[in-house]
Amino acid sequence: MAKRHIPGGVNSPVRAFRNVDGEPFFVRRAKGCRLWDVDDRVLIDYVGTWGPAILGHAPQVVVQAVQEAAKDGLSFGIPNMFEVEMARLICEWVPSVEKVRMTSSGTEATMSAIRLARGYTGRERIVKFAGCYHGHVDSLLVSAGSGALTHGRPDSAGVPAALAALTTVVPFNDRAAVEAVFAAQADQIAALILEPVPANAGLYLAEPGFLEFLREITARHGALLIFDEVMTGFRVARGGYQELCGIRPDLSCFGKVIGGGLPVGAFGGRAEIMDMLAPDGPVYQAGTLSGNPLAMVAGLAQLRELERVRGWERLEECGALFEKYVRQALATAGKNYTFHRQGSMFCLFFAEHPVRNVAEAMDQDKAAFRRFFHSCLEGGVYMAPSPFEAGFLSLAHNESDIEETAAVMARALVA
Repeated sequence: MAKRHIPGGVNSPVRAFRNVDGEPFFVRRAKGCRLWDVDDRVLIDYVGTWGPAILGHAPQVVVQAVQEAAKDGLSFGIPNMFEVEMARLICEWVPSVEKVRMTSSGTEATMSAIRLARGYTGRERIVKFAGCYHGHVDSLLVSAGSGALTHGRPDSAGVPAALAALTTVVPFNDRAAVEAVFAAQADQIAALILEPVPANAGLYLAEPGFLEFLREITARHGALLIFDEVMTGFRVARGGYQELCGIRPDLSCFGKVIGGGLPVGAFGGRAEIMDMLAPDGPVYQAGTLSGNPLAMVAGLAQLRELERVRGWERLEECGALFEKYVRQALATAGKNYTFHRQGSMFCLFFAEHPVRNVAEAMDQDKAAFRRFFHSCLEGGVYMAPSPFEAGFLSLAHNESDIEETAAVMARALVA
């Protein structure tokens, strides 16, 4: 029935399970780290609604906050106190952000940041990295990751060639390529955008000094450095990945965790840049549901709970425990696959070589991943249905859940 009324039967392509030659299941409810499908099968979940469920599904503190706020209205279309409090909190927790504007999705956030960068610099060219996915923005859906990569089409039909021509794509972790681009196009480049921890072509890390190099070369040539922290923001640390690496980008994009499970996005940065936005400046950006009170209340409740319970410290402990069990499962199965982790985010590549960019991520045994995925699903463990997606842990995962998962993974790896 879903395929009769929805293209492909899904509202986001990766949910279709095409990359694992399967059919998606439909969820009836979720609680903690578990999902119940419409057939009452119970699964330990490592997708976490693709990142927002950092406390686990349906945490009481968030659900109660939303229920109370809903009594006063679902949307106002006029300023509300919750969006101001969210903006204050983001600016307080993320040192590079002096002003912030809310959106309804991470895609809107990156789209708006790009427009703002172009308006602020008076330049048109954008530099991005192959495999970094920044939402389905025309300017950025060029050599993208995530669903586009999963389905074998890293670009999209419908993106005008003239617009795509304004985006320069370089390999991640390749200093020489970045230097060559700036040598040839420096006076045209408005911004360089990246995921500081690329997590939409699997998950891999910047080599030592690479992010510092990007900060230096963009500043030297008058281009803006944009961190897309839609995934890493408020997940890997209180102040996002930029807190861990010590680098201050000019603009940052956020989403997922700051909505507590409701649609949300945000972008922010230096005041002199942000003040270019309408109504104060000439760069137009708007959204009927931006700063929606329910999304703001849900996000505030989640962030405050994370701070109250030492959330980021506990998530690192959980991630380290998960990594230990996964490496034990690999050893038990006699596999030397590459495993990456950043805090509570992780990825298992079905490859025995280092993975530093999207080309190396693509070079893995996709058939083995498909068999692994279905074996895990049969064992009651739900991993992302693509080898090009990150997995997520939550505060709801405990050692018993992780131990059970590792046992399922070990059997799946042997199979």
